[in-house]
Amino acid sequence: MSFTREQVVDRLRAEVSQQRPIVGAGAGTGISAKFIERGGADVIIVYNSGRFRMAGHSSMCGLLPLGDANAIVLEMGEREVLPVVRNTPVIAGVNGTDPTRDMHRLLDQVAAAGFSGVNNFPTVGLFDGRIREELEASGLGFQREVEMIEIAHQLGLFTIVYVFTPQEAAAMAAVGADAVIAHMGLTVGGSIGISTDGAFSLEDACDRVQAIGEAALAANDDVIVLCHGGPIATPSDAEYVMKRSNAVGFVGASSMERLPVEEALTQTTEAFKATTTA
Repeated sequence: MSFTREQVVDRLRAEVSQQRPIVGAGAGTGISAKFIERGGADVIIVYNSGRFRMAGHSSMCGLLPLGDANAIVLEMGEREVLPVVRNTPVIAGVNGTDPTRDMHRLLDQVAAAGFSGVNNFPTVGLFDGRIREELEASGLGFQREVEMIEIAHQLGLFTIVYVFTPQEAAAMAAVGADAVIAHMGLTVGGSIGISTDGAFSLEDACDRVQAIGEAALAANDDVIVLCHGGPIATPSDAEYVMKRSNAVGFVGASSMERLPVEEALTQTTEAFKATTTA
C-alpha cells in the first residue's frame, strides 16, 4: 500500500503533535519489515546496504561497487518488503549520483513499484578527504543527490534525506525535503559496527544534530528533523539526543535490525545449548 506525500507528512506530524518520537527503520529482509511494522515504526526504509547487512557484512558494503544499488532496492522492495507491509509507508533508498540512470524515469519506477517516498542512499556524504574531493570534482557529488530529491519532490514523493553538515541540510531543505536525518556515521556496536573510539560522543552528537536542524529549519521551517547513527545506537541514546536537540525522531538501520538479530540469535542458541539430554 503506497501513501501520498501529504499522507506521510500528516502521519509524522501527528506523532510530533502527540509528543511521540518519529521512528524510521531500515529493513533488509521481509521478516524484518513485517515485525518492524508490528512494532509501530512510522516509516520503513529499504537500503541496498540492508541486503549486505543482513547477510552478515558491514553496512559500508552499500557504498562499494558490489552491485547496482538502485536495482537492488527495487528488487528488495518489490519481492521482499512491499508484499508483507500492510499499513506503513515504505521508502526507497535511491542512489542519486548514479550517472547511468535518468532520474525522472527511475523515480517513476520507484513510485510504480509501490514506494511512498525516497531517501538519498547510498550517499557521498559518507565520504570525506581526497575521495570526496574527487567525486565532487568529477560531477558525482552531493549536489546530484539534492537534484534527485528536488525531482522526487516535484513528482509528489515523500522525501527523507541524510545530511552530514548544516550546509547540506540547508540545501536539501531548500528544494523541498520533508525530513532531514542528521547522520552521525556508522552505528557503534555489535559484530560489524564501528568501535566507540571511532565515533562521536553522545554529547558531540547532540551539538551536531542541533546545528544541522537549525540550518534545515532556517531554510524551510516545515522540515522535520531526525537523527541517526554513530553513538545513537539504543532507545536511551536516541532519547538522550532528542531531549538535547531539535530532533523529533530517530531513524535506525543497524540499531533497529542488525543489533537486535545478533543478540536474539546468540541468546536463543545459547539457551538451546544449555539444555540437557538426560
